[in-house]
Amino acid sequence: MSKREVPVVLVTGYLGSGKTTLMQYLLQQEERKVALIVNDIGSINIDASILGKTKNQISMIEMVEMQNGCICCTLKDEFMDEIERLAKDPTIEAIFVEASGVSEPSSIAGAFVNYEESTDTRVYLKTVVSVVDVDRIYKEFLNELSEEDDNEEGDIINLIIDQIEFCNVILLNKTDLLNKNQLTEVRKGLRDIQQEAEMIPCINAEVDLDVLLNREDFDYEDVLASSSVQRALNECEPDDEKACVDEYGISSFVFEERAPFNREAFNNFLENYPETLIRSKGYIWFSDDDEHVQLFEQAGRNASVTELTPWICAWPKKELDDLIRDFPDICDDWDEKYGDRLNQVVFIGKGYNKSDIIKLIENCIEKKVVV
Repeated sequence: MSKREVPVVLVTGYLGSGKTTLMQYLLQQEERKVALIVNDIGSINIDASILGKTKNQISMIEMVEMQNGCICCTLKDEFMDEIERLAKDPTIEAIFVEASGVSEPSSIAGAFVNYEESTDTRVYLKTVVSVVDVDRIYKEFLNELSEEDDNEEGDIINLIIDQIEFCNVILLNKTDLLNKNQLTEVRKGLRDIQQEAEMIPCINAEVDLDVLLNREDFDYEDVLASSSVQRALNECEPDDEKACVDEYGISSFVFEERAPFNREAFNNFLENYPETLIRSKGYIWFSDDDEHVQLFEQAGRNASVTELTPWICAWPKKELDDLIRDFPDICDDWDEKYGDRLNQVVFIGKGYNKSDIIKLIENCIEKKVVV
């Protein structure tokens, strides 16, 4: 047997986008046999006669969870055990995995690819699908969120953007709720975020199985590189005088600065964030906390700062000395004063003046720093 035999399709998308509806529709396609792994079996409301006729299978396995703010995660043993069990059935055409509505697909896909490369498995990641509720995108993201939305909305929009950025298929679900011009506007907005993934319009998540399977295999590195943030990191140098502009008129630049931000000044910057910036993301640090990496994310008018792991230079001296001894390459990008601490942020927008944005950011830098 060849190693790559059983395709796995990862289905992502925010709560209410239509993931479960898609899974239900796949089960009803007669003369096809698929296996589904879902978060909640009770949400798959399929008559037993349909399952008997198609011989499909449904399993409930707990998916990946983020822990302690870490941006990497691993697939749980029971999850991969179930994948392998289903793959042993020679009649199964594909395995579909419904990810949690609040999961980051890049972490799941990365862990799955690592599993493929480190084991002699028959399964492989074929497609990562992002199911998008075009009606919600149009009303809440493209037209900006209303003042009465709660404080958690910013995190929700950032998560939705992450799910759109990391996929090779976007299902434009609920297209019947928008007119032609509105749908065109949504397409354009999504293209600003993800320029490579195929967009497939649908109603009630009705998509033929072949549409998801008869395509080029998922490529983790290609999909990662296709996101707006990663493209900016790959193509723009921090000291470029002009921002990089793509074929859609979206421009981007990378800001880098070793010295920390003043937290109050940075928060004031966020409260008056330039409307011309569509998306920003990067790692920063503050003068009142020289220990922790902070993840900064912005989408539309929503922004968040999340405390992550310690900077390497903040490790206890003995552990740091041992690490440098074992991995001397760490010192290649090491600053004598700041160590590995660095503010590095990608800014993506349309119609802005780069020098004006940089001036606003530089006003956030702490003027007197003792590290």
